[in-house]
Amino acid sequence: MRAIVGVSVSKRFKIPHEKKTTLFQNLVGLVKRQFNYEEFWALKDVSFEVERGETFGIIGRNASGKTTLLKMVAKVLYPDSGRVEANGRVAPFLELGVGFQPELSAEENVYIYSSILGMSRRETRKKYDEIFDFAELKRFENMKLKNFSSGMYLRLAFSTALYANPDIMLIDEVLAVGDEAFQRKCLARITEFQGQRGTIVLVSHNMEAVKQMCKRSMFLDNGTIASIGESDKVRGAYLAALEGGTR
Repeated sequence: MRAIVGVSVSKRFKIPHEKKTTLFQNLVGLVKRQFNYEEFWALKDVSFEVERGETFGIIGRNASGKTTLLKMVAKVLYPDSGRVEANGRVAPFLELGVGFQPELSAEENVYIYSSILGMSRRETRKKYDEIFDFAELKRFENMKLKNFSSGMYLRLAFSTALYANPDIMLIDEVLAVGDEAFQRKCLARITEFQGQRGTIVLVSHNMEAVKQMCKRSMFLDNGTIASIGESDKVRGAYLAALEGGTR
């Protein structure tokens, strides 16, 4: 069984042309059916597979559909047509800290966030010290999250997701969390996960990182697959598109 399968995946968003700021304006628009918007296809008929234990790269310009696709693998979004299947526990390193409550302590938030990631309270209790040690935030465990800096906030979220015992990691440009020393520690942990035959999907604009970590990649352009296969070939197609200015 493959780790991830996407079959003819399409996702559409509606972009309003005018701003309705009041309930009255929205009600008038609903009654008169006057909703001025355009359709934006973030993804159109995208099919791909990721093998168990593989590190798979997704590259492309901004707004090409990369993050939208990861969110569908993580079940944050759902396709308008087609299907996406992920076989195993998924740790999405996307919008880190979704579900965090600023008025609660760091300790309480770790339990909340880990439950969102699929961990039981017992599992979290076993990993609790490791989570705080890795984040280097043990002395702040009883502090309310609203008093954390943005860096501390992200380190706690990243560490919690890291220790959720995932089968699949979805990584979207979060290798820049924290200072350089913390980044190196994160990369070492991800490399260890690779060595344990964990599955990784990496979205990045860093071509060197994709080249080093991913044997296979996919180049998305305007929501469609421009190239998929060996990373060197896909990387070449992406660079050629950038140089040619094609869209």
